[in-house]
Amino acid sequence: VQLQASGGGLVQAGGSLRLSCAASGVFFRNYAAGWFRQAPGKGREFVAAISRSGSRWSHADSVKGRFTISKDNAKNALYLQMNCLKPEDTAVYFCAATFRPYTTASNAAQSDRYDYWGQGTQVTVSS
Repeated sequence: VQLQASGGGLVQAGGSLRLSCAASGVFFRNYAAGWFRQAPGKGREFVAAISRSGSRWSHADSVKGRFTISKDNAKNALYLQMNCLKPEDTAVYFCAATFRPYTTASNAAQSDRYDYWGQGTQVTVSS
């Protein structure tokens, strides 16, 4: 099982990036999935989560209205569209998948519910 996150980079504040997560060995249609991030010196933080079907999702308050999680089960891919980026969004972003169903936004935000993790992609937002 492997999750490969990509799409990170350096962007100015106010800019946009789209992160992608490709999966091998798992099919996103069978898994709920999420994005987390970790800034230097800080713990891992929930960003967004989405259900198996893609019909339910949730976002952290800090990114709500700016970030959008989505998935394309046909392409077996997970995405995070990030708009209006801020310097405080600078972090390594990780994609994750879980066989546990998406039940509540609160549960989906718990990192210990996720079974598989990607290696992370760096996002740096300059002011």
